[in-house]
Amino acid sequence: MRVAHALVGVVVGVLWLVLPWMTIDDDAPAAGVRTSAAAPAADESSGTDLVLPVAALAVVLGLAAYGSVRRIRRTRSRTTPAAAGTTHVGAYPAPGAQPPPTDLDERSRAALVDADNRLRAFREELLFAEAVSGPFATAAEAAEAELSAACAIRARYEEGVPEEAAALAGVVGRCEEAELRLTAEAEKLRTLRALDRDPAAALASAEARFRELTARTAGAETTPLDDSVTGYVELAKDSLVTATVHLNQTHQATAAGRPDEAAHRLRAAETAISRADVLVTAVARLRSARTEAARLMPPALTGAEAELAPFRDSTPYEGETYARLLHADAVLAAVRQETTSGQPYDPLGVLRRIVQATAPLAVGRSGVLAVAALLVARESVAAADDYVAVHREAVGAAPRVLLSQARLTDDLPRADALAREARGRAEQDVRLRGHPA
Repeated sequence: MRVAHALVGVVVGVLWLVLPWMTIDDDAPAAGVRTSAAAPAADESSGTDLVLPVAALAVVLGLAAYGSVRRIRRTRSRTTPAAAGTTHVGAYPAPGAQPPPTDLDERSRAALVDADNRLRAFREELLFAEAVSGPFATAAEAAEAELSAACAIRARYEEGVPEEAAALAGVVGRCEEAELRLTAEAEKLRTLRALDRDPAAALASAEARFRELTARTAGAETTPLDDSVTGYVELAKDSLVTATVHLNQTHQATAAGRPDEAAHRLRAAETAISRADVLVTAVARLRSARTEAARLMPPALTGAEAELAPFRDSTPYEGETYARLLHADAVLAAVRQETTSGQPYDPLGVLRRIVQATAPLAVGRSGVLAVAALLVARESVAAADDYVAVHREAVGAAPRVLLSQARLTDDLPRADALAREARGRAEQDVRLRGHPA
């Protein structure tokens, strides 16, 4: 419409300037002819008066034809069928209609992130309210079930579900249901805790956990091989500094008679303490997992050899099975060389290589390999979950969906792979957006 208005203005302006020249006779008439030509001049002026309306009408008709051609071309080039009752491609949807898929896509991602963050915050608060956590833990489990269903729908959509709007709307609906459950229970929990009326007991409990966690953080150490927890001790110390500030502000607000501010500051302190707890616990859990992996590694190697032996006798020297057998043999040989070289190595990483190499041929057959696969998958899922918890302000929807899939699958090597992918995607989000804390 703006282009059409501009064209009409230009054409009319040009005609307006040109029209006077079209009505001027350059030949000077003789004196005797002037009087006798008066009548024909009147006829000519009435004819020239029609030039402007006719020109304007021609411009309007031309613009109408141009607009019709544009509409026809848009209709022919449309890649999606027009819905009944719609006007044109750029029209806004009618009230109550489904928003465009792009908007639903963004809404579903945001809903997943918000619901997951709300669930994590709710579970953190439950740790500070153990005396009243029974029924609230049930509510958290119900919300987690809704969130898991939403993640499953989102995963199927990303794999190519035909009805995009229905799938994405299902994700949003499940997340909203989870948030409704958590919001109602959070209000009840705050009422029971009475943080805005008498925060003294909750404050004493938070300070006790703070002191215990400070001692644990001071004793936590990492080695150069603990790549997945690099920097965790430093982050834990930073969180404890933040908790110290909020605890002091809680005391000040309580003394000044500002109970609402005291409750707000106390919850911020509890969040910082929970974050430090996750970080320090992750370091201790990884150390324990590596110790267990070192213990399992020799029997896992023996079990892998036992599982591969039948394939060596019966597999022809070609095909996919033979290729997998050659790969498994190469991995096991490399593992033996690495573990007997006298150089430092990561027992958990070595155990993962044994499981991954033999799983396509011996999954679920050997007890020790099954135990090894469980240990590897459990640590990967826990590590990814810890990372999302600590950096949740910066982590998007995709890592959370992958992590949910890793939790639900019974295929242990697949769970390990999904969890490691979730951790990698979460790290990408943090590098892209930064850590808000």
